[in-house]
Amino acid sequence: MNQEEPSPQEAILLIAHGSRRQAANDDLICLRNMVRDARAGQIVEHAFLELANPTIPEGAVSCIEQGAKRILMFPYFLSAGVHVVEDLTNFKTEFEKKWSDATFIVCPPLGLHHLMVDIVFDRIGQGGGDRH
Repeated sequence: MNQEEPSPQEAILLIAHGSRRQAANDDLICLRNMVRDARAGQIVEHAFLELANPTIPEGAVSCIEQGAKRILMFPYFLSAGVHVVEDLTNFKTEFEKKWSDATFIVCPPLGLHHLMVDIVFDRIGQGGGDRH
């Protein structure tokens, strides 16, 4: 696993769609905590596109208020659909106008990463039930 030394001026903003179901939103909060533990000393926040708080603008404010000058916007999405390609790009543009001394980078979504096969087989193995 490639884990670079965290920079105190760099933040990771984990972004999910958001759900009316709190248990679904809690997954992102757990992921945020796991990333924080793995990157001690780095700013790691979470935000939701809709239906839950904090919103993406609120997440960006939190990163900026903690001193971030480079914010990595990580879409916790499976593919580069409209939300990733258009919505997050629009937020990036808006944020860079508001905070001209900061850089916002939209990272690729989870997508077709080579480790996804391992995750698929792990989840299939957790399927349980009758295997006849």
